[in-house]
Amino acid sequence: MRIGIYDPYLDDLGGGEKYMMTLAQCFSEENEVTVFWNSPEDLKKVAERFSLDLSKVRLKNNIFSPTYSSFKRWLESLSYDAIVILSDGSIPLVLSKKLFIHFQQPFPKIKISLKTSLKKIRVSSFFCNSLFTKSFVDEEFGINSRVIYPPVDARVKENKKENIILHVGRFRVKNVGSEDYKKQGIMVQTFKKMVTRGLKNWKLILAVGLQGEDWPRFEKLQDLAHGYPIEFLINLNKDKLYKVYSISKIYWHATGYGEDFNKNPEMAEHFGISTVEAMASGAVPVVINAGGQGEIVEDGKSGYLWNTLEDFTMKTDKLIKDEKLWKGMSSNAIKRSKVFSEDRFCNDLKDIIK
Repeated sequence: MRIGIYDPYLDDLGGGEKYMMTLAQCFSEENEVTVFWNSPEDLKKVAERFSLDLSKVRLKNNIFSPTYSSFKRWLESLSYDAIVILSDGSIPLVLSKKLFIHFQQPFPKIKISLKTSLKKIRVSSFFCNSLFTKSFVDEEFGINSRVIYPPVDARVKENKKENIILHVGRFRVKNVGSEDYKKQGIMVQTFKKMVTRGLKNWKLILAVGLQGEDWPRFEKLQDLAHGYPIEFLINLNKDKLYKVYSISKIYWHATGYGEDFNKNPEMAEHFGISTVEAMASGAVPVVINAGGQGEIVEDGKSGYLWNTLEDFTMKTDKLIKDEKLWKGMSSNAIKRSKVFSEDRFCNDLKDIIK
């Protein structure tokens, strides 16, 4: 098959890019795969960031660019057996034999026009990254999408655990219009209170992805942590990040805390790849009961879900004080992480893109 792939955010290096380019890697083993994008450097960065083998993937000028006329895009798309698109809320019109649309997040403010409704007729299948995303986009677009969970590189490391609570996530401000989108500040404040109340010999590590424009706000977060056993690791490559996973006992996530998901569902973690990566290394997740996190963690078995900051602190304390409890949950977390393997992801995709 000749397959074309388009991700409008390819230069963003986020979870959607890992999803789409892992898809490209999977299909390039037995098919001719083309990515529509103008910058070879961006594709190279994605491959390096997520340790992907895209050597068999071709790069072609972005036919979805505004510089391309609709007629030219239609003409070029005719030669493809299938085109897979990560939606930015729109559904492009192409003339490939099959068209597949992937949603990574809800689009609560979108208005479905008659034109968009007609375009849906050309779509062979819609698929989402989580039940959380599906619950919104199915209603927004009037569809019945399929859930294909993201691929997670689950590298189990047999390293000696240390008294470390870890969080992994991009530090994002300007591009999402929030001063604390991932709620790293909430986690810093929570840990500080635990230390003030008597917690000793534990460290909080925040491994963050950081872009230049967000440095000023990030420095404020560093100032907030000053004087406490809190460490920041910035822009780690995958190998170094997995070393940190392998020595951490507990994993924290708080994205979505205090948000109204009925109004702003996009402010939740739509799935939670870093949570699964941590679980694969035996770190026990204590994560907010929001977005896709509840689809990953079996509360009380492979980790804890929390709803309030008091709940957050209490469940973390239980794991810190009870080594037997922690060991049992750590073992269950490793088992649970295998549900989200890359092999499962590829097989599920091949099942719908035939």
